[in-house]
This record gives sequence, structure tokens and C-alpha cells, in this order.
Amino acid sequence: MIYGIGTDICDVRRIQASLARHGERFAQKILSEVELATWRARSQRWPERGVRYLATRFSAKEAFSKAIGLGMRMPMSWRLCEVGKLPSGQPHIVLHGELKTWFEAKGLSAHISVTDETDYVASFCVVEVAC
Repeated sequence: MIYGIGTDICDVRRIQASLARHGERFAQKILSEVELATWRARSQRWPERGVRYLATRFSAKEAFSKAIGLGMRMPMSWRLCEVGKLPSGQPHIVLHGELKTWFEAKGLSAHISVTDETDYVASFCVVEVAC
């Protein structure tokens, strides 16, 4: 049974402007430690790819927060929600700490999809509850 649905569209240029204004501190606010390492590696090789990576993670976490109905209120936080990648390349949600405990106690599971184009990224999340 569907618990919630969330979607988000993000202008990549907005993320780029935030990075220009706040530097790595902005990425540290949004990304988990694992994501931060990936972002740094991608940014070093090709800065534009790093910006897109950050934008997709930002968008996916926004969509997830909407699907669980909390927005960015505890236990939801940027760094406790991680967007991982399965061996197939499919993105999936990995939760940590208090958010993971809350999510599991409710018997929820999440499905996430992300896409990006030149100036925009979009994410769609469906959260289900076991019947």
C-alpha cells in the first residue's frame, strides 16, 4: 500500500550558484560521508559532473522527504538520507540513525528514480507500507 509519493525538480544552475557562494560547506550540508567522497572524486575529474551529482542527490532527498510526509523536519535530515546505487545502476535510498529507526518502525520501503538534463534534474519517490 502506498504511504506517500514525492517529486522534485531542481535547477542545476541554482545548485551551482550555491556551491559558488558557500563552497564545499554546501555539499557537506546535503551529502552523507559516502556521497561526499563520490562528489569530491567526480568534481575533481569533471566539475560539471560533480554539480550534477550534487543536484540529483538534493532532488532525490527532497522527493523522499515529501513522500514520507516530513519535509526537512526530524527525524528527516539531509545527511541521514543517502542515495546509493545498486550494482545494476539503479538508485536506492539508504537511511541512517534516527531516520532509519523511524522508517523501519513504520514498516516502510522506498523506491526512487532520478534523471538529469542540461539545466534540470528531477526525482520521483514512492514510499510503501507493508500490508
